[in-house]
Amino acid sequence: MKIAVPDLVSNSYFPAIAAVELGYFMEEGLDVELEVLFPVDKAYRALHDGQVGLVAGSAHSALAAFPQWDGVKLLCAQGQGMYWFLVIRADLYRGRRNLDVVKARRIGAAPWVDMGLRRLLAAGGIDTARDAVQIAPVAAASTPGVSFGVAAARALEDGKVDGFWANGMGAEVAVGRGVGKVVLDIRRGDGPPGCFNYTMASIATSDRLIAQMPHLPGAVTRAIAKTHAALKKSPELATGIGRKLFPAYEAGLIAELVRRDLPYYETGISRDFVTAMNQFSRDMSILVGDVPYEKIVG
Repeated sequence: MKIAVPDLVSNSYFPAIAAVELGYFMEEGLDVELEVLFPVDKAYRALHDGQVGLVAGSAHSALAAFPQWDGVKLLCAQGQGMYWFLVIRADLYRGRRNLDVVKARRIGAAPWVDMGLRRLLAAGGIDTARDAVQIAPVAAASTPGVSFGVAAARALEDGKVDGFWANGMGAEVAVGRGVGKVVLDIRRGDGPPGCFNYTMASIATSDRLIAQMPHLPGAVTRAIAKTHAALKKSPELATGIGRKLFPAYEAGLIAELVRRDLPYYETGISRDFVTAMNQFSRDMSILVGDVPYEKIVG
């Protein structure tokens, strides 16, 4: 079966990528291959249509193809917490956590990913209309096979955007090249209260496939847990995977990015998380009312 990832050259979905490359899915009896489908709503539509069997993406984005969580289940987390960074052009930087820096600026963000930024800006007192904040996709990222974060860092360097909201790889590339500085790193305590649990990197499948393969949720969760354990023991494993799949520069960064993410490597999806994600989804008008935990988590 295929597992869709919306971004390959990234630490965001690296546990799923590594589970394929290290053979842990195969150990659990699952013959899984990677397929890059960007943006994330396209990946979930492919799951809905039976073109892929799994999606490794942002949890809330399942609602793009499965309204009210009808027909889909989150199986496990790849990592806890919302995992994106707000990066601003270095010459515009006004300090960590200073959200005023986005006023009258062009901020690159992928579809559905942008919701996390829009909600936390609102919670932080920024009105995107009043404050003339332009949030839009990065044009170069629509090219097949291009990493959004890396494309966003390049767009920042070329002056096509003033900042971006993207993964740790994009942030590291921008900071390493001296063109950007991190304003918000949500996993590590930045942002307004509650934003950590707006979403997470999860793995999802369809109810239809679970009915056909009742062992699938347990097998997927065990494969990701094994991958977490292997990377916690030897983060350097990431470099070998990166050299196979990434451009050389990004391959040299991935082990350090994985090392930073290790504290968040836990497969569980808690009731508190689902409560917070549901509230975030209602705030963004992609969910009506409440949906019970048991309908969302397989």
